[in-house]
Amino acid sequence: MGKKHKAIDIIIIGGGIAGLTAALYTGRMKLTTLVLESELIGGQIVNAHGIENYPGFASIRGDELVAKIQQQAESFGAVVDEFDKIVAVKLTGTEKIVETESMIYEPGVVIIASGMTRRKLMLAEEERYLGKGIHYCELCDGHMYQDKTIAVIGGGNAALDAANFLTKYAKKIYVIQRSAALVADLISQERLRKIPMAEVLLSTEIRGLKGNKVLEALQLYDKAGDRSYDLAVDGVFVNIGVMPNTAMFAETITLDKAGRIIAGEDCHTNLNGVFVAGDVRTKLVRQLTTAAADGTVAAIMAEKYLQDIREEN
Repeated sequence: MGKKHKAIDIIIIGGGIAGLTAALYTGRMKLTTLVLESELIGGQIVNAHGIENYPGFASIRGDELVAKIQQQAESFGAVVDEFDKIVAVKLTGTEKIVETESMIYEPGVVIIASGMTRRKLMLAEEERYLGKGIHYCELCDGHMYQDKTIAVIGGGNAALDAANFLTKYAKKIYVIQRSAALVADLISQERLRKIPMAEVLLSTEIRGLKGNKVLEALQLYDKAGDRSYDLAVDGVFVNIGVMPNTAMFAETITLDKAGRIIAGEDCHTNLNGVFVAGDVRTKLVRQLTTAAADGTVAAIMAEKYLQDIREEN
């Protein structure tokens, strides 16, 4: 028996801040709206333990902020589905089909808010130690390392935020950065320097992972000192950047060299009726507030597009 086909006004691919904000708006505009998210609702920000730069909140956890926006979107009729994985997408200027494991949707508009995925260490042994010393979510797995030695890989805001969060568990924290300087904002750097248990290792590359059944040590190379050595650790949290989730759109949607979707401030892609919002869009600034702004713009432009189509018919 074939999958059931269903027509719908809006499908939003991705349930991060951009996607949920878009859903809030399209729901309020009485458009039938479905948000499809195959990973974690909220995206990368859901793991943030303290957000201090989102208007209206002195400080709020990422999961709390996401829950509030999701609740708003659902209160206006938007449906958020994180269990029906997308298996195929066909997008043209005239035809839009989104196939999931259980349904085939035929939306009038697609808003892509698929976000980013954390980069891996790209070491041969990495898969072996996943969940056994190698982690990508400090909020999820930090509690496993009470009174242990932890390494955080990366020098950006995400890495330093992770290190600050992990101080509630660790007895010692190493922040390992391959370049000669941290790139996080000054406030985050100053906060880290005040932590007695934290030590920053700059110009340092990870060359390998060692351990029997679980991770026990990192094989490091100090570029400044031109020396290799082993560093004993119990756990590693990786924060070395992100990659855009755009592979399924690459054949029909115009991407830049980094794999992000090219679109202007109107969030319209090269395809009629296909919009993009959030970090996956080409733009200079990527913050929670700009993701929410993209979601707003994409939703309003989507409603206008549908209205124009209906008036033509």
